[in-house]
Amino acid sequence: MSAPLSKSRALACRFFSFRTVLKNNGRVTVSCPVAMKARGHNSSQKGYSSSTSPTSQKAAAAEASPLSEDVADVDVAAKSLQHHDYFGVRDLVTVRDMFKARVHFGHKEGLRDPYMAPYLFGNRLGIDIIDLDQTLTLFQDALNFTAHIAYRGGIILFLSRHRQTMPWVERTALEVNEYSHCRFWKGGTFTNATIQFGTVTRLPDLCIFLHTQNNAFLPHAAITDSAKLLIPTVGIVDSNCDPRLITYPIPGNDDTPVTVQYYCNLFKKAILAGKKKRRLDGLEQD
Repeated sequence: MSAPLSKSRALACRFFSFRTVLKNNGRVTVSCPVAMKARGHNSSQKGYSSSTSPTSQKAAAAEASPLSEDVADVDVAAKSLQHHDYFGVRDLVTVRDMFKARVHFGHKEGLRDPYMAPYLFGNRLGIDIIDLDQTLTLFQDALNFTAHIAYRGGIILFLSRHRQTMPWVERTALEVNEYSHCRFWKGGTFTNATIQFGTVTRLPDLCIFLHTQNNAFLPHAAITDSAKLLIPTVGIVDSNCDPRLITYPIPGNDDTPVTVQYYCNLFKKAILAGKKKRRLDGLEQD
């Protein structure tokens, strides 16, 4: 009578999709080298022999090949999380460059949002000045997160309702082969997407707001929709904006053309860096 296969070993074999169990001279011979290796077993141990017939070896190899590639892809993607700056995007941002791009300019003191007070350096001639030291760290984290989304093949959506900078936002999305929405936001675009589009729709994995307010200087409706569906967001928040629902808020000027161009260039470099690394690590599917 053959020895019973333990439950843990059977689950390991099932996990790796190796279900070839052979009876040989009254003992159980399991053709599951990957599962045995994961549990620390040696193929030469009693009751576990890797010597099977050529037919069963070819069948196991054919079945293991796609799974082994998937496991390898997961390992490569997981290693990227162990690095502080896997894509080298943190060096793209400097305080000097942000100062030259006028990132530190806020709005008048009377328009200040109370939740933006911690991000302000002070006030100069009635104009709020944003603390670029805080912006530096927050911007680096946002770029790093954006690169990770691109690295994993996620969908990125650029949003803005600022008329003067709409063309740059749309052009940036086009250059990185992603999406943009710079027009009126229709209610339920995210929360009721199946009814809106008539089919099951994949929502974006990240929303980047170059301007977090609409034309009436109220919070963009997509920010609330994203928060409801747990879609991460990156947003430029000026001194008159509410940063509470933004996953990665970036304190900075959001309406000066040269500043928005600076933001677009940084996001473009971060996304392209993530996609380039994806190809180099062999995660890009044909």
